[in-house]
Amino acid sequence: MSQPIRFYYRGQVQTVADASPTQTILQHVREDQHCTGTKEGCAEGDCGACTVVIGELKGDTVELKSVNSCIQFTPTLDGKALFTVEDLQQPGGALHPVQQAMVECHGSQCGFCTPGFVMSLWSLYLKQEDKPCAPQRKEIDDTLSGNLCRCTGYRPIIDAAHRMLELPKAQFDRDALVTALQAIQRNDMLTYTHDGQSFHIPLTLEQLIRIRAEKPEATLLSGSTDIGLWVTKQMRDLGDIIYINQVKELQSLSGQDGVLDIGAAVSLNDAYAAVCQHYPQELSELRQRFASLPIRNAGTLGGNVANGSPIGDSAPWLIALGSDIVINGPDGQRTMALEDFYLDYQKKDLRPGEFVQAVRVPLPQQNRHFRTYKLAKRFDQDISAVCAAFAITLDGDIVREARIAFGGMAATSRRAPKAEAALLGRAWNETALREAMQQLTQDYTPLTDMRASSDYRMKTAQNLLQRFWYETRTDAPLAPAAVNAFACA
Repeated sequence: MSQPIRFYYRGQVQTVADASPTQTILQHVREDQHCTGTKEGCAEGDCGACTVVIGELKGDTVELKSVNSCIQFTPTLDGKALFTVEDLQQPGGALHPVQQAMVECHGSQCGFCTPGFVMSLWSLYLKQEDKPCAPQRKEIDDTLSGNLCRCTGYRPIIDAAHRMLELPKAQFDRDALVTALQAIQRNDMLTYTHDGQSFHIPLTLEQLIRIRAEKPEATLLSGSTDIGLWVTKQMRDLGDIIYINQVKELQSLSGQDGVLDIGAAVSLNDAYAAVCQHYPQELSELRQRFASLPIRNAGTLGGNVANGSPIGDSAPWLIALGSDIVINGPDGQRTMALEDFYLDYQKKDLRPGEFVQAVRVPLPQQNRHFRTYKLAKRFDQDISAVCAAFAITLDGDIVREARIAFGGMAATSRRAPKAEAALLGRAWNETALREAMQQLTQDYTPLTDMRASSDYRMKTAQNLLQRFWYETRTDAPLAPAAVNAFACA
């Protein structure tokens, strides 16, 4: 029996009982709620014109995150709160400080992208409520990384990000929102059906195992940052859908025995934040350059890994560190090295009824040197041409273990066995480096596509390995300024 979707919007609980399971939040807001401030620009989560903020209970508080409504499905709102630009209107019709700052700083020209910028800035505004100082430029840039403007340039919008905090504060009643959300939480799995298609939201691992066994052909949905495009761009019929992000066990994030265990429903932003606590220098830039903040807020590390894209940015560094993947299903749990999970292009070692439960990331080890590098045409929000990750363990200056992994160089993210073999047992010097660089031509035969040519990919892959050597060499290492100036392309 179908159950209605319930969520909090415009100051009250909304009920949806007759929408397609793949109706996007953007479509619902504009077509059903008739709130047309939120815009559709790209329908693929790139331009940010559709940005909204989602509120979700986390214990006794509420977590608010900006997401792209054009690729999120309406049923995923169940039990949550939705905020669009219409919600920012103040008593008496006054502008919110974010909106007022955009006016004062001339941050809007044609106005099409403005509501998306406003909602991203509003999410930053709410984060600043309990902070003693204004956001730094890097945080502002990261907040706006998912919003594109074709008119003004970004300086006046960045000015507005500073100005909004100087204006009289607008109040936001979090306690009232918590109370409203507590009233619509479910105690059991939601099953929503419409026109022969079902959308299931299990709450426990047991429920997920059961419904997945019953519907092994159903589409498993997590962050929707890829699957959403199957609908908006490819017009695919997803069939029945199982949404895993409410499964409690898949939301776990813990570290013990030298391993960080990240549940499949942990967001990319939270997962990278946790890993960066242990690898701050090695992964912080990659985290910032991984898509945009709204995409990282919605997407999950488990989904990024399970997707199996050869140009995904997570798999190379996970493989280089020797990470494992935990799989569960009707026959129980099993664990394997992530590199063994990928069989071929878009082919994974998943049996009928199985799903990814967690990713296990090794924590730093003594004498292991680790780096990640991303090459793309834009700094923010761009797909890699080449993504590289290197990890070597040294005994003095002798290489005892070498793990080299690339994305964008083959049909899957995978290691470079010949290059690794050229380093093992040898001094970490330029002679071994040059041989390993040459062996990369035997490990990979990269393709030419819209992002890069085969020659470019191979040359930059070799140069990235050389950069890694420059940054970790044991014989008279370069000064930091020289390392930063090293050109890898």
